[in-house]
Amino acid sequence: MSSYAALAASYDGLMADGVYLRRAAYLERLFRRSAIPVRTVLDLGCGTGTIACLLSQRGYRVTATDLSEEMLTQAAEKAMACKEPPLFVLQSMPRLHLPEPVDAAISTLDSLNYLTRERDIRETFRRVFRFLKPGGSFIFDVNTPYKLRRMDCQLYTDETEESYCVWRTFFSEKQKICTYQVDLFRLRPDGAWERDYEEHRERAWSAAELTELLSAAGFERIRITGDLSERAPKDTEDRWIVRCRRPKEGKNSPGPAGA
Repeated sequence: MSSYAALAASYDGLMADGVYLRRAAYLERLFRRSAIPVRTVLDLGCGTGTIACLLSQRGYRVTATDLSEEMLTQAAEKAMACKEPPLFVLQSMPRLHLPEPVDAAISTLDSLNYLTRERDIRETFRRVFRFLKPGGSFIFDVNTPYKLRRMDCQLYTDETEESYCVWRTFFSEKQKICTYQVDLFRLRPDGAWERDYEEHRERAWSAAELTELLSAAGFERIRITGDLSERAPKDTEDRWIVRCRRPKEGKNSPGPAGA
């Protein structure tokens, strides 16, 4: 079963501690410091669309992409409450294609960790660069290698009144990949519990790797901080914020292959 095919309907309830409001406010503060005015935003790997909807409610025109049809279904239902809803597009990150460039691009809650192959994250960065306006900002977060290593052989549970989720996690030092084995139990209307299983994989990208890949795509002013902060990350940081921008002048996009 593909990632989030079963989990999508229960995702928001299980992720209630995702501090979405704080994350949206943090992004908006960074937008205000952008080299160019930010009116249009790409949300890459948007999931159930919470951040995309929050930014839309703050007046931004948002295009949001995700590979999971089930997650986008949840996002579209959520967006019905928005006066100017985001445009949701079913796309993989390495195949990103937009009708026009945007002022800023974001990716939140470790979506980019799901790109486990170097060629995929390299192509994703190249495409984001291509579809950003000169001077546009790219802001994303990732789970750190420290966090993903620490999750080896761990078991976590999340529950709501209608769902119970068990996460078993294993880290491969050779592959630098953390595998999440997810058992999801959902309460049916007849009172019985229904079980689904999914497997998720996240790559532990180092700060040096991310910096090299972003530089190769053409980005400048690359900076990595602790989560939702301005400080340098600690060695025990669970999540990094990565910021960079497309140069305003003087550099050309490498251009994604096959676009």
